[in-house]
Amino acid sequence: MNTNTGTVGTENKSFTCFFPHVARVILALAFLLFGLNGFLNFLPVPKDIPQDIITVSMALMKAGYMNVVSSVEILVAILLLANRFVPLALALLAPIIVGILTFHIALQPKTIGPGIVVTLLELFLAYSYRKAFRPMLAAKVAPSEKCGT
Repeated sequence: MNTNTGTVGTENKSFTCFFPHVARVILALAFLLFGLNGFLNFLPVPKDIPQDIITVSMALMKAGYMNVVSSVEILVAILLLANRFVPLALALLAPIIVGILTFHIALQPKTIGPGIVVTLLELFLAYSYRKAFRPMLAAKVAPSEKCGT
């Protein structure tokens, strides 16, 4: 680092600058694991699942909903790991996380821990990429193309 020119090298970067990268990779790996599990079923299913959860899960699987969710989870994980289209990946992940939280709050609150972790990671990353979301959160916008005006 050259202190006279004000050039900052990587050795002066704060450790906190790496938090979004670490959070992005952890979130990606979590959803890659669960997305792949949706197709390959390699994680063991707990033995003491209440009948309500079995009924809901079977209905979602039968309807093909879980295949869509698992596919989106894998796509999002790849985008996050590749560090490409991260705001889009976070936007795609948001309704899945809402579904996870809703499921656990309504049916199995004891196992909500991982849902809270991915929610916190998602919120942290959304905050980290807030500039990308700013246009989406405008209360009123006009179309890009002029329509004869």
